[in-house]
Amino acid sequence: MKQILVGFHAVQARLRVDPDSLKSVYFDSGRRDRRMGDFLKQAEEILGERLHAADAERLHKLTGHDRHQGVVALAEKMTMARTITEVVEDVEEAKEKPLFLVLDGVTDPHNFGACLRVADGAGANAVVVPKDRSASINATVSKVSSGASEVMPVITVTNLVRSMKEMQEAGVWLIGTDDEAEKSIYDIDLTGSIAIVMGAEGEGMRRLTRETCDELVHIPMQGVVSSLNVSVASGVCLYEALRQRQAKVKSKAAK
Repeated sequence: MKQILVGFHAVQARLRVDPDSLKSVYFDSGRRDRRMGDFLKQAEEILGERLHAADAERLHKLTGHDRHQGVVALAEKMTMARTITEVVEDVEEAKEKPLFLVLDGVTDPHNFGACLRVADGAGANAVVVPKDRSASINATVSKVSSGASEVMPVITVTNLVRSMKEMQEAGVWLIGTDDEAEKSIYDIDLTGSIAIVMGAEGEGMRRLTRETCDELVHIPMQGVVSSLNVSVASGVCLYEALRQRQAKVKSKAAK
């Protein structure tokens, strides 16, 4: 199955992890700045005849818009779908603790792409989404994620609640976010095997999703707005988990 990758980050991420999947890469021959020069130096060595100069009209036809930064690729879709059990086993084999992000009903591709970006940045091992209530990975998601969609495993499940119970059976503690929760994200230990569960903006988590969580927390809000964008909220929680984990490692090393 073919997909279109748009922008420097998405194409360069694919160049790093799976260059053979890139069938054709087009670049704006009229763009001569340093960023394009650095990209072409990397791409020419790897792609050879698969790299093609193109004009703005050609790039627009490929993407349907002009927000492509002058770089567009046609690629085979990467198959990174894995099971929750496999992810847990691989992470624990490396003597680490799994960190998942679970998204319930995030259907906007811009939000989904941004969630993948922060999940990758915070070191999450996988993102879990329901098959019927989630944005799919497309050109918009790829571009917004700045290449994270090319490297972050996204596990699409038929029944989200059943998959959350599978996580619990594998020893993963499910932490849901809820504005009404008594504890804040800063009040709990995030150094173990955990999954941060986020609901869609406005609607929040569905009832069964919420009830399946082991613990509910809120993000402290000091201003006049009542909630955060789902990708920002995901970043707050995931990076707090990263902070705690790094602090624990440093503490052990100091002993």
